Amino acid sequence: MYKVLPKQTASMYTRDGTRLDADIYRPDATENFPVLLMRQPYARAIASTVVYAHPSWYAAHGYIVVIQDVRGRGTSGGEFKLFAHEIADGEDTIYWAAHLPGSNGKVGMYGFSYQGMTQLYAASAKPTALKTICPAMIGYDLYTDWAYEGGAFCLQTNLAWAIQLATETARLRGDNTAYQKLFAAARNLPLNHPEILQQLASDSFYHDWATRPQLDSYWAELSPKQHLQTVDLPMFHIGGWFDTYLRGTLHLYQDMLARSTQAQHLLVGPWAHLPWGRKVGEMDFGAKAASPVDKMQIRWFDQFLKDIDTGLLSESSICLFEMGSNIWRTFPNLNIANQKSYFLSTTGLATIREDSALSTQHSALLTQDVLVHDPWRPVPSLGGHAGIPAGVFERSHIDCRADVLTYTSQPLTADLHLLGNVIVEIDCRADQPSYDMCAVLSQVQPDGRVFNLTQGYLHCQQQTPLPLKIQLQTTCVRINKGSALRLSLSAACFPAYAMNSGNGPIMSSDSLLQAQIITLTINCGGDTSSQVLLPVVEI
Repeated sequence: MYKVLPKQTASMYTRDGTRLDADIYRPDATENFPVLLMRQPYARAIASTVVYAHPSWYAAHGYIVVIQDVRGRGTSGGEFKLFAHEIADGEDTIYWAAHLPGSNGKVGMYGFSYQGMTQLYAASAKPTALKTICPAMIGYDLYTDWAYEGGAFCLQTNLAWAIQLATETARLRGDNTAYQKLFAAARNLPLNHPEILQQLASDSFYHDWATRPQLDSYWAELSPKQHLQTVDLPMFHIGGWFDTYLRGTLHLYQDMLARSTQAQHLLVGPWAHLPWGRKVGEMDFGAKAASPVDKMQIRWFDQFLKDIDTGLLSESSICLFEMGSNIWRTFPNLNIANQKSYFLSTTGLATIREDSALSTQHSALLTQDVLVHDPWRPVPSLGGHAGIPAGVFERSHIDCRADVLTYTSQPLTADLHLLGNVIVEIDCRADQPSYDMCAVLSQVQPDGRVFNLTQGYLHCQQQTPLPLKIQLQTTCVRINKGSALRLSLSAACFPAYAMNSGNGPIMSSDSLLQAQIITLTINCGGDTSSQVLLPVVEI
């Protein structure tokens, strides 16, 4: 370990003359070192210490660490526009960092969320000094991985983030009135009244995102995906089972794995977007759930920036935390096959859990459940990956609602291990042109408590092909012998997702006035295929 010099502040200028400011942490030594770069929009002194060790810790391991404010944030000059300048500014910054005094010319990047995105945009420019990146919790395709899920707008996370960024913009502009109003909104989100952004942040990205419900050229041009198709770098991909952007982490990993000649490693912990610790919601996953990311990144950077044989390349490239057993496991690949079906059966009283079931046997008898969604009292979101707070919560009080259908299996006679994508297929019809379907897979413990494992959401039209196919968040879990599985279905999960009016999503107070009661009919058994497809693995 090296002693670390006092933090220095330095500036550089982009190709268009914009000043970008950074803090630099250096080992107290005369030799040359690789550079670790993080580019972020939240005031550089934070340096993502909500999930990573302080930059001085990384510097003590023999790295020059550069934490930079992106354009228009912190003390950097220029105007901030979401993701718009990160390719060119990232390329310019990497060139500058590689030529800092004491640099050996090799640069690696790390960071999560926006700081993960800046890595992807910078990498797409193919700067020669950039040797590896460690993107965590990112959106590869911003439409499918970030803004929307199953065609439904991710209201709570998008609105909360937009208000956070708008509040910081108001602070930087010295607009105290807007700052105070937005700060208060951030602490008590006006989920039915996003007009506050129209009033106080007319330039927010939120207005574009909320009004573009279809995948079009806007999303294609903004997303890192199309820019990375010819990039080939070693990447260490980091995600969380309850992170709202896990889809992006896995999509990038799988895409790179399919075409890359470089090492692609994947680590997924039992974490929400932040923090990365042992307790996620109401569930304590034990001491082993504490983040190993800092030590693993040092090992990764030693391999690819210092040419030290750390043994990484001879180890399994996939390391996943198996919830339930609460240990880390390595795997040769991600299991995406859905190998076991649990079929829905009912007496028509699934809203009170009388004889409704998940069964490995398909019933020849066609039966129906009726689900009524009342916009006055939508089914609330609770944990999972799309709500705030995210994670695991006891949800039996939600399953008792009359507007939630539940199907529960018999207690398991042996432990059940799942790894991969859970798919729910539902034969469903609605009396309104548009409707939504939320599916939550939970573990029912022997004492009757119910804890969510994974969930998914789908925005539907009457012409949506049947059966509905709802992809739940990828998971890795052991369900213990004696516990049961439960599928919960509802027509809302608010405010995690925008509520459906019967004609489309409710995105403003005015559209709330048009909300209709929606009646759904769920068909089970007979010649329908209403079922849960589970990715079962043998351990």
